[in-house]
Amino acid sequence: MAAPPQLQTLLLAVNALLRKRRYHAVLAMLKGFRNGAVYGAKIRAPHALVMTFLFRSGSLQEKLRAILQATYTHSRNLASFVFTYKGLCALQSHLQGETYQVHSFLAAFIGGLLVFGNNSTINSQINMYLMSRILFALCRLGVEKGYIPEPRWEPSRLFNGLVWGLVLWLFEYHRPTLQPSLQSSMTYLYEDSNVWHDISDFLIYNKSRPSK
Repeated sequence: MAAPPQLQTLLLAVNALLRKRRYHAVLAMLKGFRNGAVYGAKIRAPHALVMTFLFRSGSLQEKLRAILQATYTHSRNLASFVFTYKGLCALQSHLQGETYQVHSFLAAFIGGLLVFGNNSTINSQINMYLMSRILFALCRLGVEKGYIPEPRWEPSRLFNGLVWGLVLWLFEYHRPTLQPSLQSSMTYLYEDSNVWHDISDFLIYNKSRPSK
């Protein structure tokens, strides 16, 4: 069924507007906001669902509320950051008449302060995720530019061993320094597996069911 003439006219006008290069920077900000919101929701929703039902106590309604709140916060923050970053990049380029590499850093730095500066649980998770990727990328960039000699052997095995050795040492002896979500995961894996009473909480459940 064909769309009403008024709707067709509106769609043609919108498409014509979207093709105008003079509005590209503003429209890119809007689409960046949209993509940030969608990506944030797609990433956070399944993570929050699994972590909440695995480790959080409370009623079903409280768990669903926690999942929705975490998803909304992640989606909103990522959308706001993309919008801010693209806007500041476009502004710097417009003011200086050209795009420079420092524009990207400054725009992201300001956006990070404004959006991800608050030390919330979700922001901390996002920032630590990025930090691990940044360290890998900087090492590769250092090798590419010749600042770091290219290793003659594959260092990943040693690196992986150090990562796991350090995280278990921190968990066993300096647990409060780890993020709460990581503490919960490691408690489930390494502490709860030391305790059982019968076949039910050895094989079926993690902990014994309360008697009625």
